[in-house]
Parts: sequence; structure tokens; C-alpha cells
Amino acid sequence: MRAAVILAPLQMQLESQPNPQPGSGEVLVSVRAAGICAGDLYIYQGKNPYARYPVVAGHEISGVVEKIGEGVDTVRKGTRVVVEPFIGCGTCYPCRIGKQNCCVQLQIIGVHRPGGYAEQLTVPAGNIHPIPEALSFSDASFAEPVAIGVQACRRGNVAVDECVLILGCGPIGLALIEVARCRGARVIAADIQPSRLEVARQLGADAVLADDQLLATLMQRTNGEGAAVVIEATGNGKVMEQTADLVASGGRIVIVGLLKKGVGVTFPGLDFTRKEMTIVGSRASVNCFPESLQLLASGSIRYTKVATEFNLTEAPRVFAQLVEAPGQIHKGLLVP
Repeated sequence: MRAAVILAPLQMQLESQPNPQPGSGEVLVSVRAAGICAGDLYIYQGKNPYARYPVVAGHEISGVVEKIGEGVDTVRKGTRVVVEPFIGCGTCYPCRIGKQNCCVQLQIIGVHRPGGYAEQLTVPAGNIHPIPEALSFSDASFAEPVAIGVQACRRGNVAVDECVLILGCGPIGLALIEVARCRGARVIAADIQPSRLEVARQLGADAVLADDQLLATLMQRTNGEGAAVVIEATGNGKVMEQTADLVASGGRIVIVGLLKKGVGVTFPGLDFTRKEMTIVGSRASVNCFPESLQLLASGSIRYTKVATEFNLTEAPRVFAQLVEAPGQIHKGLLVP
């Protein structure tokens, strides 16, 4: 089979590899679409703290079950599925309390084991979900990023008519806009790139430039209160620190972006009590795929339409282009 392999930071090439075979409890999935996410770009750029090279990335995956491993009786060959990429050990404290996404021995498809930038991959049978009949493979591949949006909005308790500020309008930021909007929130989205802001505006957000006037702009739009919920999706430490100024008193901050291991951020100590703000992290998703697929099948999620499809063979060129000109492609899909 063919696979796009990241050999080292900024080095990707197409390779021919042996066809994988499903082990006990696994299924073999033939990939039909695999999304390009900020996390994949972090691996490509050498910014993902969990990645080890070489790696076949890609964790936003839709496809068809081709083979079934020993002991699997929950799925049939030919089933259209999406892949949930996070595999918990099942025994550590986070797994025991239902937070498998925070497993201390977490395995991520596309990071710790081969992902979807290939023609086939093996997946634990418990990590696949059937695709609703109404969904195409391309649209279904958005289940994972939309699930991240569901998780972040759950962590922030996003509610109807609340003002939600989303910092960063990349692929994950767009998913956050969509899910918050579906929850009935009033969404303000900020970014430094006008092209991304235009897409955010098309999705129904009040799009504003993330310049040195962002705080003043937000206060004008919220009667001087700030946002009830601020969701950070930039992976920039300075932006994370700014959330404390942007959030309303009594509000919630949700950190979605990744920093390199060991990099710290500073929050004003007095604001913890003065504002009584809540700061939480949000890592990927857990038990969010059913809601994500339901939102996609209902037609409520519209940002699938901004995707551009590329053949898998174009992956090295597309990744290089995304680094050189990040605003030109709002969301890429690799299709074998």
C-alpha cells in the first residue's frame, strides 16, 4: 500500500509499505478520507511533544471495514466507519473515571501508531463508529474535529445566549465555532489572518481581528463584561495568558491549544479570586463521537464545505504549502 510518511520535521515522502493485517480485537480499515489537522501540522513541523519519527500521521479518518480480526463480532465487513483515534489502557486512574482521553499510557492513532495518511490501517474494533447513511466519507471524516468542539463546549458548559469568544480560526477553531453556534451561543471569533476571519464570518461568527485592540473590541461587543466563555485554540502561550483579561467575571476559560513540553504560561493571581474564573483544559474528546456524527448528519455543521480534497500522493506538497502559506487552505482532506 501507499503511505505518506513524516520522516523528520519538515520531511515527508510517499512510500510503499506492506499491507497491514488486523490482530486480535482489531479491524482493517480501507481509508476513504483523512483530514489534515493542526495536530498533524505540529508533527510535520516538529512541534508535537508526543510524536516520534518516522510516523504516518492522520487521525481524522473515514473508511470501510475490509477485514475483521479474531474475536471481533461487533462489526461486519463492508461497514462504513469513522475512527476514534484515542486508545486508553483501561486500568489507570483517568480511564477508571471515564477520562480515557487523559490515559497515562495513551496511544493515539496517527501519533503513536500508523494513522490515516495511508491506503489502509488497523484499528481496535472498539474505536470505530458506523457512519450515518446520509453522510459522505469526506463529511464523515470531520467527526473527530467536531468531537473536539463538542468536548471543549462541554468543558466550558457553553449555554444558550452566552457570549463565547473563540481565539484562533484554524480547522479546530472553525469546529468550535460550529458546535458553540449549535448550542445557541453568540460566537465571537478572533484571528490574525483575514482569510480565516472571512470563513468564520460565513459560519455565523462575529469575526474580529486579533490585534492589540482585541480587548477593547470585545468589551464594546459585550457591554464591558467580557466573554462568558473564552476558548483558546491557537497554541500560543501569550494568547493563553490573554484569556484572563478577556473572560468575564465568573466566566470560564477552556484551553485547547498545545504548547511544547516545559513551556509555561502565567495568569494574574489576583484574578483567580477577583473574577472567580474557572480555567480548564480540553484534550481531544471522550464519548463525543455519537453527538458529533449526529450534528454532521443533521446538516447543522457547515464547515465541511470549506474543505479541499487532495490525492494522497500530493501530501508532501500540500503539507509544505500549509506551512509556507497557512491561510490558503482552510481545511485539507487527503483521499487515497
